[in-house]
Amino acid sequence: MTLFDMKGKVAVITGSTRGIGLAIAERMAEHGAKVVISSRKADVCDQVAADINEKFGKGTAVAIAANISSKENLQNLVDESNRAFGRIDVLVCNAASNPYYGPLAGISDDQFRKILDNNIVANNWLISMVVPQMIERKDGSIIIVSSIGGLKGSTILGAYAISKAADMQLARNLACEYGKHNIRVNCIAPGLIKTDFAKALWDNPENLKASTSRSPLLRIGVPDEIAGAAVFLGSRAGDFMTGQTMVIDGGATIS
Repeated sequence: MTLFDMKGKVAVITGSTRGIGLAIAERMAEHGAKVVISSRKADVCDQVAADINEKFGKGTAVAIAANISSKENLQNLVDESNRAFGRIDVLVCNAASNPYYGPLAGISDDQFRKILDNNIVANNWLISMVVPQMIERKDGSIIIVSSIGGLKGSTILGAYAISKAADMQLARNLACEYGKHNIRVNCIAPGLIKTDFAKALWDNPENLKASTSRSPLLRIGVPDEIAGAAVFLGSRAGDFMTGQTMVIDGGATIS
């Protein structure tokens, strides 16, 4: 058994039909985990789960659609995951919202609340639903996908950055609460990654050049470059790490 072996573990990954979430699901499955694919659209979840099962073996993945803004949807995600695989060992809170780009003075109340509710409150809901079984087993890993936006100021991503900074504090708080039960809670903070979610930041060549010219690696990242950190945190390799934020940004925040 290697440090990164995930055989026997069940991982629930929100927002896992594309981008970073999909990369995490595929790499966890590759390392032996059973994975629950979840996003808003059931047909897309079904297709991704089918692709993973074809690649890594029948029964590796199941699809359970859920809208993170609905507490009832999230409870159903937990219930159906338990029904399918009998347990949840690793929870990856990856799904997030960002309906607004621009200065904070221009954001509507509804947009601000949606960002805070989906990116912070929904994570706490889902974690609270999964934690009891982890406490019972005295083992579990919770991973929140944050962002380097939570470490810097921004003129166009203010509300999103606030929510991602809060996710880092959520991980610290919950790590303190659940550490006595051998439950680890950590964040991953990606830099600019080539995903549909971040398309507004990289699709324009001038924006991309401005974003990467000061980064030591001088390039945008890809989803698979985040997935390895999630495997680390979800496997035995990450057993002594909790309350931390892993920054994976090509060096953007150091330069």
